[in-house]
Amino acid sequence: MELRSLTKKFDLVVAGHFAIDKIEIGKTRIVRVGGPPFYSAIAASRLGVKVAVLSKVGGDFSRSYLEILENEQVNIDFTQIIEKAKTTSFHIKYIDNFRKMRLEALCHGLLPEDVPANLKVKAVHVAPIANEVSYKTFERLRRNADIVCLDPQGFTRRFDEKGNVELREWRDKRFLEKASILKADEKEAACLSGFSNPYKAAEKIAEYGVEMVIVTLAEKGAILYCDGKIHEIPAYPVRVADLTGAGDVFMGVFIAEYIKGKAPAWCGCVGSAAASILIERSGLLRFGFKDEIYERAEKLYGMIG
Repeated sequence: MELRSLTKKFDLVVAGHFAIDKIEIGKTRIVRVGGPPFYSAIAASRLGVKVAVLSKVGGDFSRSYLEILENEQVNIDFTQIIEKAKTTSFHIKYIDNFRKMRLEALCHGLLPEDVPANLKVKAVHVAPIANEVSYKTFERLRRNADIVCLDPQGFTRRFDEKGNVELREWRDKRFLEKASILKADEKEAACLSGFSNPYKAAEKIAEYGVEMVIVTLAEKGAILYCDGKIHEIPAYPVRVADLTGAGDVFMGVFIAEYIKGKAPAWCGCVGSAAASILIERSGLLRFGFKDEIYERAEKLYGMIG
């Protein structure tokens, strides 16, 4: 069934599944909401852009999570609750900053008809976590946005019979040649390019037609490839408490700054700054606010100036 028409104008729409993350960090056990529609959307909203999320969740999804999004000025009109389904769920275990994941439940995929008919936004961020976005859905989203951002993490994942997550090669040029901006971590970039060296990986991915490629390198920061040049984005030094959501926060604020017309290198520094605040804190709402994010970003930008 076609969703009702979009009645408000948005700067950014984040499309992909929410997740219920069951996290183990040492002896600590945490159950909380996750996924790009949570982390990227709230991070972008905190920098003053108007954000909506396009997603599906099951009847097990706590309404309190949706209330948090609304309190953070994120529009949830296009998040469908399917009462008889389960929300996409992962068991995530961190061992010395290494993440092991297992898929425990998978919600219904996002269909082309789930995209509002008259959606028109500055940017759409397509960020699947378990292959839930088909090419037809991507194409419909792409037609309604000026800038198309892609996080291919969900396309590079393969699930064995027990749900354990393994990475696989993924180079679907139908997606890649139509992406304005792509963000991947070092291992995902290797799956897309065939190169373990992140610099070569970024250049190769750009050859597919991606206008701007970001490869995040954890504590080493990130590299940004655009217009034939590599920009090295430093990491803000912090003591890590929880890495979950760092890449999504990076991308959320990167897009927020980019659609304001800011230079890509600055956008990368804002992303790195916002991610640093998230990972040094514990709890659900670990996001930074605008002033503290910009303060750290200025220091990082001065390092690459």
